[in-house]
Amino acid sequence: MKEAVVYLKVDQNVQVVNKKITLGDVADIYAWDHDIVKELDQVILLRVKGDKNEKHVVSALKLIRLIQKQFPGVQVELIGEPDVVVEYQIPGSEKHWLIYAKLVVLSLLVFVGSAFTIMTFNTDVSVGDLFDQMYYLFVGEHKSGGSALELFYSIGIPIGILAFYNHYSTKKVKEDPTPIHIEMRNYEQDMNNAIIADASREGKEIK
Repeated sequence: MKEAVVYLKVDQNVQVVNKKITLGDVADIYAWDHDIVKELDQVILLRVKGDKNEKHVVSALKLIRLIQKQFPGVQVELIGEPDVVVEYQIPGSEKHWLIYAKLVVLSLLVFVGSAFTIMTFNTDVSVGDLFDQMYYLFVGEHKSGGSALELFYSIGIPIGILAFYNHYSTKKVKEDPTPIHIEMRNYEQDMNNAIIADASREGKEIK
């Protein structure tokens, strides 16, 4: 057993739905001996006592100690993050109607905010005056109302936005992460870093 090596892969954030949280719930464990992996997967890391959604910051050192306590002398190779945010969520705690309500409110905020931003930009750069000058340049007379320039400009803006964000259909134009996905992942990473830092400063990190 002294020559046994256990590889431990830890992500920065994991979500669990069981109050009895095991090593296998928060980390990927690999070893040549599959019996070791099966046993370590069932080792209890912590138990959630409350009846609400909770977040706990667990140090990878805690995982290593549990492994070496279960198999003394084993060598543990850590792959991944030094800390993990364990997020316990009560199954079905958030109702479907509440999720849809949040989606509707968020969509309205994004729509109104985007529309306001576009109108502010158009006013700031005087797009209307530019269209008037272009119309006069090509037609030779001043336009009295709307023209094809405004029409195609209005149609082109939403098409360009949808093509850029690649979210206008179930089938993507390309498989690369979209700007929204990237910003969401950046926000999630920043939030996890803040949770880990706060837990470390407040002495709430499980070591």
